[in-house]
Amino acid sequence: MKWFWCLFFAFWPTLTVALCLASPGLGWWFPGEAASPLGQRIDDLFYLILIICTIAFIGTQAGLAYVLFRGAYDTEPEAVTKKAWHSHGSHELEVIWSVIPAIVLLFIAFYQMDVWAEYRVKSAFPRDKMETALKRVNQKRTTKDSLALAEVTARQFEWLIRYPGFNDDGTLKPLMKDPQPTDLYAVNDLHLPASAPVMINLRTMDVQHSFFLPELRIKQDAVPGLTIPIWLEANKQQTYQLLCAELCGWGHYKMKARFVAESDENFIEYLRQLEREQNEDRVDDEPEPSDE
Repeated sequence: MKWFWCLFFAFWPTLTVALCLASPGLGWWFPGEAASPLGQRIDDLFYLILIICTIAFIGTQAGLAYVLFRGAYDTEPEAVTKKAWHSHGSHELEVIWSVIPAIVLLFIAFYQMDVWAEYRVKSAFPRDKMETALKRVNQKRTTKDSLALAEVTARQFEWLIRYPGFNDDGTLKPLMKDPQPTDLYAVNDLHLPASAPVMINLRTMDVQHSFFLPELRIKQDAVPGLTIPIWLEANKQQTYQLLCAELCGWGHYKMKARFVAESDENFIEYLRQLEREQNEDRVDDEPEPSDE
């Protein structure tokens, strides 16, 4: 039985090493490669913490297996009656195994602060880059206008997306806080320019939801009564999943939508298409002549 416990505690660190080495290649940790610069930083932070935890786990398990092995290897007859060695502790060891984890935790805490700031601190938002993107889509705005290109409102059970409309001269209006007659609407279909940091405003109409773009590593709760800015940057022009990560009711599963990251030209053309569809009254300007 004593050899069983030796092998038992030696098996787990071995399995841990194998899984940690195999998991990134098998895609067990993330739903594919990060599709945004911030997502890549989040992945790097995750793997750093994973490596630290793995080393600590393997070290403790290997130490335990070694102690058990030493006991099991002692097959001399007097070993059965030998009294165990008791220790009342070591202040030096206690200091060492308290200080080292504290240093590691402080390192992780300070290291992740930059990533967190880029993700949630509004002053860290790359405003200059987004203003450049807004100029490319020909949006007229003042310094007091919102930087957001769209407003996403969660409700049971869909995502309602509101875009600003166009001025008479064809330029894109800024997104206003309250809905405007010229605003454009879509459901479960978010379109934004790719390869540029863009901001959206997140709201909820009823209960708490969670805006989740797994490929971009973006997740933000939509809290009743709050308008929460989110910024994101998709590396490629492609379609991504948009999900609700908060169990929000019986129809939670229906909140599967899509986020289309596209070129500036396609983004404007998409808004133009929404404008045409919303202004379509389905009545012919010139009725067909009657046979009578």
